[in-house]
Amino acid sequence: MANYIGAIDQGTTSTRCILFNSAGEIVALNQKEHKQIYPQPGWVEHDPIEIWNCTQEVIRNALQKAGGSSQNILSIGVTNQRETTIVWDKNTGLPYHNAIVWQDTRTDTICKELSSEGGQDRFREKTGLPIATYFSGPKIKWLLENIPAVKEAARRGEALFGTVDTWLIWLLTGGPGRGAFVTDVTNASRTMLMNLYTLDWDSEILKTLDIPRNLLPDIMPSSSVYGYTRGVLDSIPVAGDLGDQQAALFGQTCFQAGEVKNTYGTGCFMLMNTGEHPVQSKNGLLTTLGYKIADQPAVYCLEGSIAITGALVQWLRDNLRIIDHSSDIEPLARTVEDNGGVYFVPAFSGLFAPYWRSDARGVVVGLTRYANRGHIARAVLEATAYQTREVLDAMESDSGVKLSSLKVDGGMVSNQLLMQFQADILNVPVVRPSTAETTALGAAYAAGLAIGFWSDLEELKTKWRIDKEWLPLMDAGTREKLYANWKKAVTKTFDWIE
Repeated sequence: MANYIGAIDQGTTSTRCILFNSAGEIVALNQKEHKQIYPQPGWVEHDPIEIWNCTQEVIRNALQKAGGSSQNILSIGVTNQRETTIVWDKNTGLPYHNAIVWQDTRTDTICKELSSEGGQDRFREKTGLPIATYFSGPKIKWLLENIPAVKEAARRGEALFGTVDTWLIWLLTGGPGRGAFVTDVTNASRTMLMNLYTLDWDSEILKTLDIPRNLLPDIMPSSSVYGYTRGVLDSIPVAGDLGDQQAALFGQTCFQAGEVKNTYGTGCFMLMNTGEHPVQSKNGLLTTLGYKIADQPAVYCLEGSIAITGALVQWLRDNLRIIDHSSDIEPLARTVEDNGGVYFVPAFSGLFAPYWRSDARGVVVGLTRYANRGHIARAVLEATAYQTREVLDAMESDSGVKLSSLKVDGGMVSNQLLMQFQADILNVPVVRPSTAETTALGAAYAAGLAIGFWSDLEELKTKWRIDKEWLPLMDAGTREKLYANWKKAVTKTFDWIE
């Protein structure tokens, strides 16, 4: 029986377990969705216990599909929706509150108060991040201020905070009294609490936000043995931990400075490897950690984060019921030749890069009696490509590197219409790898490197293969006219929230 590296990919809408062989190929995959909880407008939550139950279920099912036992898994890596915030009781393992999801905007008032002294970039030099509802730090502060049990438990030293990776690794390695209480540099860099240069929690920022240090996990490399599993898996090293977008960067083998990947999921996230030194953005991008392998120097990246891309297709399906299945959007969009002058800016949670406008809300513009549901569907797909162009323009300006091609991954890359339009609006080739599950693959690569299953980054690079390439076909005049109209549409979202 062959040996595998396992990856748990805990995303915004579902949890997956994928087993990979030594060639980086998928041997078995199992996936389970979890509930999206919306207590009030702007609030988004998940049930951490449900996520843990889903994790155990997909591990069991993936093993069953592979026809093996846990002995065939040599190590396991975790990758996760980033910034989503959980605080739980270290003695019982029970959360004090639902997880506050990265899309949640309830911390808007906290962020405004923090920005009142020093502006939105008050912590950017240290953290690479603007003050925004996106990040975990303000979410922790909200829980401490609004959930009495959290404040009291933190005072007693009995509360633990983690992003989803920390929560799962703690439970996988034994939970109360035993679990490894860790995160990695990539996830820590998304809290707004970690110093980019020391790779440790910043005491000054903790004091400003009134967050006790004992609430926070130890910050570790992305590839390292953190502990050994108990329960659904037994005595397997948990040895990889990367936030989902950094895991995709790693899985796409973007190991050289200047290499870029874009992941099309619930949101859309473009990352550029900038090497061993952080590059501070002047164009609304985030400076963040790319990965850290054992005791090697950390690798940094620039990131452009878009809140709503695939989630807009789900919204069309679930809220408007224009389509029955997410896959229906491409044939519906193909019923029309173009967008009919319709633009859809999905600022449901405000705008992320490069604007960082929490006061923005979604708009549909350009509607006439001519417009039909095909035009709406096309505008939904095009919104993802336009937002990606905005981020790429900012990235090229910050880095001074002109992109020659874009590596893509995530659920939306199976949409041929979107990928062709993306190549057209960027005017560069768009390349999809043979392994579409690059997020899980990145976590598996990190876990495999830690135990010597793969020798080094050069070996991993040899495993990357092209599946499909889309070349730009649009003329320059059409491209720039469409993009100019998009930029005009974006301005209509500003200042909606007082």
